[in-house]
Amino acid sequence: MALNDDDLIDGERVVMDLHEHAKAVVWPFLLLLVLLVAAAFSFLAPLDDVVRWILLGVLAVVAVVWVLVPWLRWRTTSWTVTTRRIAMRSGIITRVGRDIPLYRINDVALEKDLLDRLLGCGTLQVSDATEKAGMVLRDVPRVERVQVQLQELLHHADDGSDDGEWPPTEPPRGRRR
Repeated sequence: MALNDDDLIDGERVVMDLHEHAKAVVWPFLLLLVLLVAAAFSFLAPLDDVVRWILLGVLAVVAVVWVLVPWLRWRTTSWTVTTRRIAMRSGIITRVGRDIPLYRINDVALEKDLLDRLLGCGTLQVSDATEKAGMVLRDVPRVERVQVQLQELLHHADDGSDDGEWPPTEPPRGRRR
């Protein structure tokens, strides 16, 4: 779930609402097809009822762990870019989030392997001016366009001072000495 209006501060608006590319659930989907074929086979094969139910139980556990959980993780992970920050939210039961104010971002790296290039997605590594590791946005659809829009936001927010004293558009820290 992305940020809603209650999560935004005054004057902030959502610029991009991003979710992971569908390629993230291709393998779970293919596994689901295999599991369905195996379940159908269990009804067609001459198996003892106990063996059939044990097999179906194992198939159900595999489906939950390697199909349902990855799909739920994919559905519940989102990145929202606003006029003031990048926000990541994820989690099936416990929601986890991290926000990076735009004025803290000092690097946006792009990575696309061959499959990403074919599918039009990629990974963005957003580095910020803190001790924590940056934010990694994996399998972002139309990643190059997202990077351009993010760079436009960063340059638009830059006050052009380049004096090195304060990061661009950083909120006031009080009186200067």
